[in-house]
Amino acid sequence: MHPAAAFRWTEPAAMFAFVGAVGFAPIFLTTSDGPRVAHAPAIVVGDAIRFHLANGNALVSHLDGATALLLAEGPNAYVSANWYTDVRATVPTWNYVAVECEGVVRRLDHTALVDLLDRSAATLEPRVGEDWTRAKMEPPRFDAMTRAITAFELVPKTWRGTAKLSQNKPAAETEQLIAGMTRVGAMAMAGAMQSART
Repeated sequence: MHPAAAFRWTEPAAMFAFVGAVGFAPIFLTTSDGPRVAHAPAIVVGDAIRFHLANGNALVSHLDGATALLLAEGPNAYVSANWYTDVRATVPTWNYVAVECEGVVRRLDHTALVDLLDRSAATLEPRVGEDWTRAKMEPPRFDAMTRAITAFELVPKTWRGTAKLSQNKPAAETEQLIAGMTRVGAMAMAGAMQSART
């Protein structure tokens, strides 16, 4: 994560909420087969982050009991040096919001997997204006599909967060950068930068 103190994010509750809001995360692990990464939907349940992977995923046989790193990424965008007041005194950069969670992973049983899928649908379906639940599926088909995936949970022991949103710049300069983001359609970043100012 970014080493500058101005961009450091240190509130675990806010980072937990951020992971839940993002809802999708790569999970990194060094295995006996070498470094591996899997990409998975991620749901916050209590003090843990739960996710599921297809049984054929290279990480499935390595995760239980291992220490892994989960990364949740928010908006990110290129910052042109032309957007600054004095282009002779700066270089382009990249703004971003990201949270790393490190912790031990444990495999969950089938009952917890079903609960995770129910929670995932209840959390994510409203985000797309839909209402799917497993009640819409034939039970034998649902059961067969769940036998092809494995659920895990990671309880974070270490959090590392970065919110690099030009908050180290004077207010007038930041306004110019937000205007630049808006011109190129980077609205999520423009909004995040605006929120960081308040």
